[in-house]
Amino acid sequence: QVQLQESGPGLVTPSQTLSLTCSVSGASISTRDYAWSWIRQPPGKRLEWMGTVTGDGSTSYSPSLEMRTAISRDTSKNQFFLQLSSVIPEDTAVYYCAAGRARSILQGTYPFWGQGTQVAVSS
Repeated sequence: QVQLQESGPGLVTPSQTLSLTCSVSGASISTRDYAWSWIRQPPGKRLEWMGTVTGDGSTSYSPSLEMRTAISRDTSKNQFFLQLSSVIPEDTAVYYCAAGRARSILQGTYPFWGQGTQVAVSS
């Protein structure tokens, strides 16, 4: 089964860049019909989709975050990454990587999730 594991810092200083890694096992991130996403949930708020990288390497981002968000990947390590620049306290959230077939993701469902990692932006 597909397994995902987030890693990165738990604390980031305002104005700095948050960098997270999602390590994937059980499937290649280059699989044609799969997509790999970053999703976050601030305290007391709903899940927020941040962006996606597809099996062919193309990316898409939430309009509200695209100016600050970059998703990349390393196919040799089967990892994909999140960079969120110029962080502010409102970026404090649990950050998840998630994956599924592209059609399922378009329908808003993700079969595979990491456990999430808490990131605090200090003020």
